Amino acid sequence: MKHWELSELPLNIDLETIKVLKSLPSAHAALAELKGIASTIPNQNILINTLGLQEAKDSSAIENIITTHDDLYKSELNLNKFNSLNSKEVQNYISALKRGFELSSKSGLLTHKIILQIQEVLEDNQAGYRKLPGTALKNAATGETIYTPPQDYDEIVRLMSNLEKYINDSEMSNVDPLIKMAIIHFQFESIHPFYDGNGRTGRIINILYLVIAKLQNLPILYLSSYIIKHKSHYYKYLQKVRDEDLWEDWILFMIKGVEETARETIELIIKIKELMLEYKQLLRDNYKFYSQDLLNNLFKHPYTKIEFVVQDLGVSRLTAANYLNKLAEDNVLKKEKLGTSNYYVNEKLFELLTRR
Repeated sequence: MKHWELSELPLNIDLETIKVLKSLPSAHAALAELKGIASTIPNQNILINTLGLQEAKDSSAIENIITTHDDLYKSELNLNKFNSLNSKEVQNYISALKRGFELSSKSGLLTHKIILQIQEVLEDNQAGYRKLPGTALKNAATGETIYTPPQDYDEIVRLMSNLEKYINDSEMSNVDPLIKMAIIHFQFESIHPFYDGNGRTGRIINILYLVIAKLQNLPILYLSSYIIKHKSHYYKYLQKVRDEDLWEDWILFMIKGVEETARETIELIIKIKELMLEYKQLLRDNYKFYSQDLLNNLFKHPYTKIEFVVQDLGVSRLTAANYLNKLAEDNVLKKEKLGTSNYYVNEKLFELLTRR
């Protein structure tokens, strides 16, 4: 077998095969429907936060960083009595995703500097690109080296610079954006530019690319749950490109992932909307303190606390406590204690998100 070397982009091969072209219309239709349904949620932070936390959990699970939904939502509360290392790593993921979205939204670009900042927040360090040789990707079961990424720092910088141009310069390649997303993901994971966090950074890049390509307005199309379900295929198709130059299976896999995930996300958002409407009716009919900001708060944070309500509604701490305690008394929320602090659970939202 010939030794495979990572090439600069664009690739000098025809990627738009008949099978690939046939798979694109339904995937784009699902993305367009998702983009439309997401725009009907009154506060974009509801989706970025709730769906982003789910993605952070799933993406981290691919790297065997396992946390429960309960630990994840407790971690978001930032209460001193709770400290889970895994949930902290998952929180770093959502922070990195939000940081990347903020930076790429401002510029309309996804540059290597933004990618470096994403990884910096994700790993909570400033190690940057790999400078020391020795990195190899191994079969977890056998320990056999299956792929050796570029070892030289200058080569990593060169390839990342080329990838940046490919992402942002539409004139370099006129292939469909979903094909391009699959290529970008393959290229980044094959460069493997960081000591740690490459998989999670690569999955954030997928999300942000769909936004800068204007296929989505919000970073809410998350492929991690799809990858978890088909993990063996994900790694098999990646490696088949390196071993046999077989791009079609890899591209088809990623396009199918986009379509499946978009349709699942549409269903979830519809259910969130229905639940918000139910709570809106309940709060508006029974509580003088009802406001849209309060409703948004209860859906932005599956576990909320007094400080979140103070911040979101601009009310005093005493007023926020009164609101939450009254809702807990009436079983609209469930009041829980952690150390000396209280938090309040939107149980129906929690059930909806964890059922996925």
